[in-house]
Amino acid sequence: MSKKQDRKDKPQQPEQPEKETEEVKAAEEAPEEEPKEQGPGEAETLKASLAEANDKYLRMLAEYDNYRRRSQKERESIYTDVRADTVMKFLPVYDNLARAVQHETDDDTRKGVEAIFTQLKGILEGMGVTEIETVGKKFDPALHDALLHIDDEKYGEGEIVLELEKGFKLGDRVIRFARVQVAN
Repeated sequence: MSKKQDRKDKPQQPEQPEKETEEVKAAEEAPEEEPKEQGPGEAETLKASLAEANDKYLRMLAEYDNYRRRSQKERESIYTDVRADTVMKFLPVYDNLARAVQHETDDDTRKGVEAIFTQLKGILEGMGVTEIETVGKKFDPALHDALLHIDDEKYGEGEIVLELEKGFKLGDRVIRFARVQVAN
């Protein structure tokens, strides 16, 4: 048999797409099913479950926010600590240059040392390092380290008379206490 004869012998069936469109139309026309009514116990259980999940979410969000803040503070603290450690290593150089400026030498050498000392002071100031004021000020244990005491009536109680070694602050943080002599 040939293929043409085979086709003629078979009865033709209706096409499938028409059937599918009829089912789609019927589904569109059918009324939507309403959700089943839940008993009062189920609704309360669902509300409690939702409240518990919301509470967990809010707590996790708060923990993350605290973690983020703590991490930021730690990073800033590490940066400040590194800066303070670096400045501490340069302070002996500062002290030696200050002594060299006070020492009597010829003019050319003195000018060179003063130029280097001024440059170092500028760098420290640029980093936010400030000197702690001492002579004539009231003794403050948070800023000063009293090495010597003298009794002299011409000075007030707890007044700093002599600075033995400069103190420095980096922002609000003391990186080296000023060593001083205090009256009375």
